[in-house]
Amino acid sequence: MDQSLRALLDDLKRTGDLHVVERAVDPRFELGAVLSLRRRGPAQLFRRVLGSELAVVGNVLNSRHRIARGLGVEPVRVQQACLDALDHGLPPRVVNDGAVHEVVIEGRVEIPALLPVPTWFKKEAGPYITAGVILAKDPDTGRRNVSIARLLVLGGDRLMAGIAPTHHLSELARRAQARGRPLDIAVAIGNHPALLIASQMYVDLGHDECDIAGRLLGEPLQLVRGRTVDLEVPAEAEIVLEGTLHPEERVEEPQVSEFHGFYERYGPGQGVRIQALTRRRDAIFQAIAPGAEPEHQLLGATAIGATTCRALRSVMPGVQQVFVTQGGMGRLHAIVTIAAARPGEGKRAAMLALSHTKLLKLVIVVDDDVDPEDWRQIEQALAPRMRGERDILVMPGLKADRCEPQQVDLTVTKVGIVATRQSGDREDAGGFEVARAPHGILERVRKELESY
Repeated sequence: MDQSLRALLDDLKRTGDLHVVERAVDPRFELGAVLSLRRRGPAQLFRRVLGSELAVVGNVLNSRHRIARGLGVEPVRVQQACLDALDHGLPPRVVNDGAVHEVVIEGRVEIPALLPVPTWFKKEAGPYITAGVILAKDPDTGRRNVSIARLLVLGGDRLMAGIAPTHHLSELARRAQARGRPLDIAVAIGNHPALLIASQMYVDLGHDECDIAGRLLGEPLQLVRGRTVDLEVPAEAEIVLEGTLHPEERVEEPQVSEFHGFYERYGPGQGVRIQALTRRRDAIFQAIAPGAEPEHQLLGATAIGATTCRALRSVMPGVQQVFVTQGGMGRLHAIVTIAAARPGEGKRAAMLALSHTKLLKLVIVVDDDVDPEDWRQIEQALAPRMRGERDILVMPGLKADRCEPQQVDLTVTKVGIVATRQSGDREDAGGFEVARAPHGILERVRKELESY
């Protein structure tokens, strides 16, 4: 299997789902504006980016259908594919060489001169690398960690990593600092969708996300040894930056965009020094439009849904799916489908989902005959099956993520709604049987409908 981003781009081009922008585009605001205004259309490949010889691609995974296509499965199979990958990972394979080493630059790396990093929003501090998959190893165990964090280009060879103190990468940096050294990191840009999805999974520290990527690929992810760091990097990536993370270097970050589309102030991030850049000869710089853009929201939604579903199924096998909605900004709202819910199970499912991740704050539980992607069906479950006094859970003061728009002291009120059929409901009226014509007549008319 071709493990490169460009394999997907070639496929999209064949079906008219890749638009090539031939006009020269400024990476400062203009490129991001094009991606935003075409957020629901084809992927966008910018051939001519001012100040750079490299092309830029964005909006690659800006729909659930596109994510499914990137993973090689039907859209309805994406969550199950992720669950299989979480439970049955496939370890990576180290190879001798890869396309990402066709060009090697070591020593003084001038990032602004080498990469067409977009500046996205008016009040942000500068250009941000938004699709950089960060690879690191635990200094204590040697286990690999893979994640994505925003990387602000400061100039020269310096970046700022915008990571929370609770982020696994922060913990690894502290462990390295305790040993008196910075943390080696590699930033891979331009990756197969399997690695992007894997990097977003909410798993325990020590669970190698490259194993998840391998299962999603259907074969081991191919890695090649870094040139200046004790790390392995994706052999088929477009670009890799090698460097070190310095938690003692605090870099103040002013306002920054979040998935909800608003600005946030998180305070200082951590300093990064880049000592090498490797890439393909004709490398394509991948950018994920940040803020409330579909690709940003859906990558997180896919991972949150899968890991939450896995957690719920471990104690409630009847849970079928956890669908994190885009209307809830890809982070905050979820629909849980459950089969043959027994008394109390709907509430239990809602409470477990809300407590599994700090991000979710509204969970609706429905029967498994409801399509969680169809809001009309969800409302048609809510309308007849939900009793406000019985089925709405309001839980104030629960732990929230720092990016929650309504958090106060990192807490928020969370809400669960149960909209399942429950025993005792509508007994005098015949339950929830839908009124229909006799089945035989209905089917005969359906077959002969064109003749009427």
